[in-house]
Amino acid sequence: MSWTGPKELKAQLARLWERGELLRDAVTGNERFPLRLSLKSPGSADITDRFDEVRAWAAELASANSVCVEWREIRHRVQGAQRLPACVRVETLEDALTWLGKRNEWDRFAAQVSVTRQTHPALLPWLEKRPLLALELSSEWPRLLAVVTWLVEHPHPGIYVRQVDLPGIHSKFIEAHRSVLAELLDLALPADAVDTSKTGISQFSARYGFLEKPTRIRFRVLDPAIQIVPGTTSPDVTLDADSFSRLRLGVQRVFITENETNFLAFPQVANAMVIFGAGYGWDALARGRWLGNCSIYYWGDIDTHGFGILDQLRGHFDHVVSFLMDRATLDAHAAIWGHEDNPLRADLHRLTTEERALYDDLCNNRIRTGLRLEQEYIGFQWLTQRLRLLECATEPVDGLFISS
Repeated sequence: MSWTGPKELKAQLARLWERGELLRDAVTGNERFPLRLSLKSPGSADITDRFDEVRAWAAELASANSVCVEWREIRHRVQGAQRLPACVRVETLEDALTWLGKRNEWDRFAAQVSVTRQTHPALLPWLEKRPLLALELSSEWPRLLAVVTWLVEHPHPGIYVRQVDLPGIHSKFIEAHRSVLAELLDLALPADAVDTSKTGISQFSARYGFLEKPTRIRFRVLDPAIQIVPGTTSPDVTLDADSFSRLRLGVQRVFITENETNFLAFPQVANAMVIFGAGYGWDALARGRWLGNCSIYYWGDIDTHGFGILDQLRGHFDHVVSFLMDRATLDAHAAIWGHEDNPLRADLHRLTTEERALYDDLCNNRIRTGLRLEQEYIGFQWLTQRLRLLECATEPVDGLFISS
């Protein structure tokens, strides 16, 4: 039977709730009730062939709670005069909430709207846009409003996020709710209190004038003759970016690798250091202007993203040379090739001719679909051989200096 029964009518109402439409009315003041619901009724043939079922259907609608049924009288050629439902309405919001069992949820959201209207009316558009999320956050809403109030009163606070000291709000609260707070603060704060050039959750602090945790750079000096910690050889050191930018070690070569084991086991090299990379994002490293006077070798995975990271690094240091990211290295390790799940498809402008040729082969699956060689699979004998070649290098070939 395809006629509309109480179950289907309730489902229509439930969809309005699930889309946030009923809650949204609490913000906008929209008067939706009485609300007429869609009703699919029996046809003439149904009355002839399934008369008892039609009567049962009509009786079920008549007994349904929270709805009002309008009736119409028809004259049927077989059954004579019959009284059937013509339309069904939910008369009031109260009826709808009772039928859906959402009275408590409505009250919580209405309270959120009320307090927001009194304290931060600029946030009402957010409640209208995201009523269901707001309802989920109803228990946290007073604290979220307290944070908004504090930042309105203290724009550009110049402290760390965890230093915000508000009654009943623990030190990690703001960090835990950065996504929602960013949307609220963009509405509540004046334009000059928001740095719109800083986007994304990772730049929340910078966007709203908090101090940022210092980016840290991890490195090892590979020359035993250069001791930055007395009595140690090639210690694993981490410095904030500002301190790193002030280093004066006298190194001439800098290797960057993305794999921690390769970083820790990188062999000794005269007048050199190795940096543990962090994938995309080189702004912190770029503050070390002294790197511009060093030969820099980037060792990443042989895959499309490896070349993407290399290309980005060259945006800061255009003299970077790729290391162990050539066709010879790829071919020598064919037995341990892996698969790249989400290849990069960007046009990379800073690659050498040889690098671009290999990158294009990877992008276009000319060697194998989704081919990648992860740097950690490259043997250390291969690494040490290439490092020895660097000692007598005179010109670049395939992204690596080799002897003539």
